[in-house]
Amino acid sequence: MEDSFSYAKDKWDKSHATPDFKVGDLVLVSTTNFNNIKGCKKLKGSFAGPFVVKALHGESSAEVELSEELSNKHSTFPVSLIKP
Repeated sequence: MEDSFSYAKDKWDKSHATPDFKVGDLVLVSTTNFNNIKGCKKLKGSFAGPFVVKALHGESSAEVELSEELSNKHSTFPVSLIKP
């Protein structure tokens, strides 16, 4: 029982690592939920940026400084949608 628990914990920890970026770092933001990107979505990149991290909200989300064209989007994103 303990072996299976430790195995599952190791698997979980490998795929759910804590973010390795801090305030002031440049990151890319996933565009999967962006509906306001002009042009064909298929031909656009899957990440936008780079953007500067303004604040970290715990281990699960980060606030970034967005550009003018994305200023109408909410600036806080989950860590799963951010790539350093």
